[in-house]
Amino acid sequence: MNTFGHLFRITTWGESHGGAVGVVVDGCPPRIPLTEADLQVELDRRRPGQSKIVTQRKESDTARILSGVFEGQTLGTPILILVWNEDARPEAYEGFKESFRPSHADYTYFAKYGIRDWQGGGRSSARETIGRVAAAAIAKKILSLYWNTEVLGWVEQIKDLKASVDPEAVTMEQVESHPVRCPDLETASRMMTLIEEIRKQGNSLGGIVRCVARGVPVGWGEPVFDKLEADLAKAVMSLPASKGFEIGSGFAGSMMTGMEHNDEFYTDETGRVRTRTNLSGGVQGGISNGELIDLRVAFKPTATIFKPQNTVNEKGEPVVLKAKGRHDACVLPRAVPMVEAMVALTLVDHALRHRAQCGETV
Repeated sequence: MNTFGHLFRITTWGESHGGAVGVVVDGCPPRIPLTEADLQVELDRRRPGQSKIVTQRKESDTARILSGVFEGQTLGTPILILVWNEDARPEAYEGFKESFRPSHADYTYFAKYGIRDWQGGGRSSARETIGRVAAAAIAKKILSLYWNTEVLGWVEQIKDLKASVDPEAVTMEQVESHPVRCPDLETASRMMTLIEEIRKQGNSLGGIVRCVARGVPVGWGEPVFDKLEADLAKAVMSLPASKGFEIGSGFAGSMMTGMEHNDEFYTDETGRVRTRTNLSGGVQGGISNGELIDLRVAFKPTATIFKPQNTVNEKGEPVVLKAKGRHDACVLPRAVPMVEAMVALTLVDHALRHRAQCGETV
């Protein structure tokens, strides 16, 4: 499927080396202030060429709103956003025309459809996420305006280098202060050195993006199949190169006892029910409990590396392939706004669903 969401729905379109990519956003409430500049802030965080440690494809990723906005406000009708591909170089992929790149979608797409776009992977390319990030700029506006909810991600780990960051206090300014998007500057510096070393070797690295949502009210999420954490997992696991999802204590919780893991309730001085710990990650029974939504997404090393690899062609014959072109040695810095995007899109959809069903009762 190319469509995500229920009440707030997005449909992304376009291929990596086609004419353009973009998104249609349907279900956006009317009278939300929105300009192309609002979208550009988020797209600039995702775009290639922004530092020496990411792909040097030169794209401005300039967003154009073609419908759904009038005099700076949303109309409540579908919003079409377009971004032209300005620096597509399909000739760089000519050598992959008949060979399957290891750990890419080349083989599975060909096996499923009998045809594939070998020019940068087509729809399987991370360039598809432009539409998600543009749509999420709208979702973030809605969350902020109606519920004062903030979504923020950062690079927590690259290979075995792990940052120490306070999820309650970290700010966007701190995250954006370093090209790696790790607010622990000492660790960020070590991460950058490691990425540069791996890039020179023609190899790649993976890691973990951590993302939090602050100010999420109690009550978002739907039992039984559309539990909030289930939809968050689906959302972030739909991103290219994502391989793992945790919320709250995650897999570490399996090593604890119930006494150690349970989040005890108390009533604070304002009369609000709180939990003393947050090992649940802000979700209990599939519904937000008012605490910090806290999740992690694991990303594999970039599949494209500049070393010879054994593979097969479309006839099943063995060949040796060495990649060319412009690629990220580590996707993590650019994955941060992508993770934020999918979290924001999931939250705004559940917020609107909750409002439709229950009103603002909690």
